[in-house]
Amino acid sequence: MTYNDTLIRACYKQDVNHIPVWYMRQAGRYDPEYRKIKEKYTLLEICKQPELAAEITMMPVRKLGVDAAILYSDIMNPVASLGINFDIVKNIGPVIENPLRSAADVDKLRPIDVDKDLSHIMETIRILDKQLDVPLITFAGAPFTIASYLIEGRPSKGYIRTKTLMYSEPLVWQRLMDKLGDMVITYVRAHIENGGKAFQLFDSWVGALAPKDFEQFVLPTITRIFAELSDLNVPKIYFPGVSSGELLPSLQSLQTDVIGLDWRVSIAEGRKRTGGKFAVQGNLDPYVLTAPMHVIKQYAKDIIDEGIQEPGFIFNLGHGLFPEASLEKLTELTAYIHEYSASLLKQA
Repeated sequence: MTYNDTLIRACYKQDVNHIPVWYMRQAGRYDPEYRKIKEKYTLLEICKQPELAAEITMMPVRKLGVDAAILYSDIMNPVASLGINFDIVKNIGPVIENPLRSAADVDKLRPIDVDKDLSHIMETIRILDKQLDVPLITFAGAPFTIASYLIEGRPSKGYIRTKTLMYSEPLVWQRLMDKLGDMVITYVRAHIENGGKAFQLFDSWVGALAPKDFEQFVLPTITRIFAELSDLNVPKIYFPGVSSGELLPSLQSLQTDVIGLDWRVSIAEGRKRTGGKFAVQGNLDPYVLTAPMHVIKQYAKDIIDEGIQEPGFIFNLGHGLFPEASLEKLTELTAYIHEYSASLLKQA
């Protein structure tokens, strides 16, 4: 079995023969085969069946031809180990039975116990490590994004309860950040020990903060997470989520390898704002995939033309795939990214 390490090489700004591509939420509802599985099982039920979760993780690798698998899981999975009861509700997202509303609620959170509570996820990773011929990316939700669900009780547009706690009770907020930071560090370390080949820290909603607030209330914990995981010999990716362009200059001191960009900031501008220190990943607007194929390819071409100007570029979306996306278009797009970027790199 030939192992495709193109993603790893790109993360480290090494030479590649083509630009690697994977898609956030690439194992998901755009695939009719996956939709049939979801008729029988919920997301959380699938996660507790390692063989099934591994199969779903591998489906887009086989069908799309992408250069990496991303673990089929959910950012909420580890919080169950802290004593949080939740469900993933259709058309809503995470819904918390016992949201955090006080200092006492935060203090009751217990340390994560991977062996006791999350062994099924580690087994899925071990299965994939044996079967994949591309790197397995594992992931965790970053503390602000997880906190926003735990405090609001469900997805939110304004994060009013979250920001109220942050501004009004900064010591309580910091205790929560510390506990969630510890959770991420322990969880990710277990992923890599069991066979993960890269990891991404998803901070989907931190773009809701002003740069000053991000630097005061969130960045110290993100910095600690990457510092404490710096001994892991795998690529580390931080995705600060949607609308996060104004936060990019604050990330220059992180001990990470790759910064993910959303579609509101160009690849060239993203590199500039992060000081050229990192490989970059992104950043097609997922809804461009609703367009005719020639339009999709033109958008992809423009992104590749920018990305290829410097070493260290991974093609991805600016956020996750949506259910109405086309499997056929994604397959054709993946082939186009490989072929077009390979032709450019041969000329370089």
